[in-house]
Amino acid sequence: MTPLLARVCRREPVGRTPVWLMRQAGRYLPEYRAVRQKLSLLEICARPDVTAEVTLQPIRRFDFDAAIIFADILLPLVPMGAELRFARDEGPVIDNAITCAADIDRLRAIVPAESLAPTLSALRLVRTALSPDTALIGFAGAPFTLASYLIEGGSSRRFTLTKSFMYNEPAAFDRLMQKLARVTAEYLVAQIRAGADVVQVFDSWVGWLGPDDYARFVKPHMPAIFDAVRAAGAPAIHFGVGTPGLLEGMRDAGGDVIGLDWRCSLDEGWRRVGPDRGVQGNLDPVVLLAPHDEITRRTRDILHRAAGRPGHIFNLGHGILPETPLEAVQTLVGSVREYSPR
Repeated sequence: MTPLLARVCRREPVGRTPVWLMRQAGRYLPEYRAVRQKLSLLEICARPDVTAEVTLQPIRRFDFDAAIIFADILLPLVPMGAELRFARDEGPVIDNAITCAADIDRLRAIVPAESLAPTLSALRLVRTALSPDTALIGFAGAPFTLASYLIEGGSSRRFTLTKSFMYNEPAAFDRLMQKLARVTAEYLVAQIRAGADVVQVFDSWVGWLGPDDYARFVKPHMPAIFDAVRAAGAPAIHFGVGTPGLLEGMRDAGGDVIGLDWRCSLDEGWRRVGPDRGVQGNLDPVVLLAPHDEITRRTRDILHRAAGRPGHIFNLGHGILPETPLEAVQTLVGSVREYSPR
């Protein structure tokens, strides 16, 4: 049986709209917080049994239509040579950030089946535990987002270092993107071989670029990733944040489904993406802090804008917030199931 989500990614007619949430395995769940009291994020990712357990927690509680493997987009950077740590109240920190072209040459090529074996083992465990109609999603960070972490040394509000490097060292930046695109493609293919039914490419920071910079520095490196995924036999979701100005470019860069955040209406975003692609989204995560009738109203509005067209996956426009009440998630899932066009 092909899972519902995978069929929707291929824009096949189905009986209802599938729903899953980015960061659905995470800090809003008490059972996840209990695990984190004992283990760090990197320790969880190093243990396939714990990774599988955390991945399955939201499926047991909410019966989402997909499980997304618990991991971090920065994991492939560690075997490449990045000195990654997670600092309290700071998030990820890379202590040996890229500052010149020579630093790029020191990044190692990796074999995901060896370097990222715990995540691949966890995928196999989760796929065995899931029902046949529940999809397993694998994922990886997109080259620009990974490059931004490497150059900034962590998160950023303006991406000044990244964009300055991009403008002043364009050839070196292209070389970095090529390296990261190769790793991303190989990692996603390895996840598909380990049991992922669908994969998502997270370009979390690409919304900080304008259309011209996207076309010059990002778009040329993306098709190789999606071509590799397609050859491996799985559909791909292409997701970014703050990307209303980039939707046409992201569509042309590749992916069966284009993620929409809440900064554009779903029907307008789909019109710009085009009828030959699916879309995913696009409820504002903060709506889950609103009264339940407002959650239902906003959910129905998005479903109305999708108009029952094949290819819509219901999701948030970004990850679920840690302070989200469990009851709000249940209201959302119930509303999608009740009001999906049939």
